[in-house]
Amino acid sequence: MTFHRFDAHATKPAVSAVPEVSAVPKVPEPGTAPSPVTVPPFAVVPGAQVQQVLRGRERQIVDLVETTYRLHAAGDSVNPPSYFLRFPDRPTARIIALPASIGGRTRVDGVKWISSFPGNVQAGIARASAVLILNDHDTGYPFACLEGSVISASRTAAMAASAAGRLSRHRRRPARIGFFGTGLIARYVHTYLTATGWSFDHIGVHDLSADSAAGFRACLRGTATGRITVHTSPEQLIRSSDLVVFATVAGRPHVTDPAWFDHNPLVLHVSLRDLAPEVLLASANVVDDVDHCLRADTSPHLTERLTGNRDFLTGTLDDVMAGRVSLPDDRPVVFSPFGLGVLDLAVGKYVYDEVAGAGRLHVVEDFFHELRRHG
Repeated sequence: MTFHRFDAHATKPAVSAVPEVSAVPKVPEPGTAPSPVTVPPFAVVPGAQVQQVLRGRERQIVDLVETTYRLHAAGDSVNPPSYFLRFPDRPTARIIALPASIGGRTRVDGVKWISSFPGNVQAGIARASAVLILNDHDTGYPFACLEGSVISASRTAAMAASAAGRLSRHRRRPARIGFFGTGLIARYVHTYLTATGWSFDHIGVHDLSADSAAGFRACLRGTATGRITVHTSPEQLIRSSDLVVFATVAGRPHVTDPAWFDHNPLVLHVSLRDLAPEVLLASANVVDDVDHCLRADTSPHLTERLTGNRDFLTGTLDDVMAGRVSLPDDRPVVFSPFGLGVLDLAVGKYVYDEVAGAGRLHVVEDFFHELRRHG
């Protein structure tokens, strides 16, 4: 397989089709023939290009995520359940497929294929790896494969930053943040919070791995203002934080005492499986999508099983954005986002369009070979 630097000024016949991939089709003038349907060229967008596009555009990505949530809530998307591939010989590992389709101006289909192998950390490499495939709206042909871990981390951090702003709007703005789990996601969440106007007097850090906690603290020292404290006790971290970010790889609840949250913090429960049902039942609970969040043994799913109903849910993030629900200030507020595939599509298409617009797509020549039905 040969990769070529795509140049907008090149004379390859496929070039003119690239900016039009998944664009809204133009309605032909009366008496004119419709535009022919063509197969889009296939491009690969490596991680360096993804990061180059997204770095410094955190506010735009937060806006994009909120727009996508609104489209999803309005029914202009298809987002079936995620599919989990698990392994009897590797019980801590999994690979997840998130297929989705989004309308609006984006108009693209696709799938994120993301693996989580916690054992990688001991080998000194990242736990998660991913690719994102984008499919053309009109033909169904895939037209891009993007490195997906940076896209996934960015959309996760963007939805966390959005929730932090939206859910604290009518509460005292948190000045003390605590990170429970100190991997890539925690780093991205901190980046997106600071890029969208947050600053903290105190940053708490807790991780089961002392090395991870120390590494995250060192990373924060280069960008954060305020005091940074590494907590050896999870209770100490939670009680000393107004905003708590859970970004762990926990497979089952390990924080079980509602009394730890008596000071009514805002909780970004990004990793979804840290909190026991008793904690959620003592809190106001916001999710990004009800049906998705109440699956796969997440904390909200376990709470539904325990109670037999969904009455513990206050609403969705879109409900909060639209003003359909109000949040109390006398209870903890917990945001538990499943992380929808449509968010990856929206961010991935944004990256693709930026790279294509700059004339820097790496097109794989003749990727599709058998294009004629009868040879």
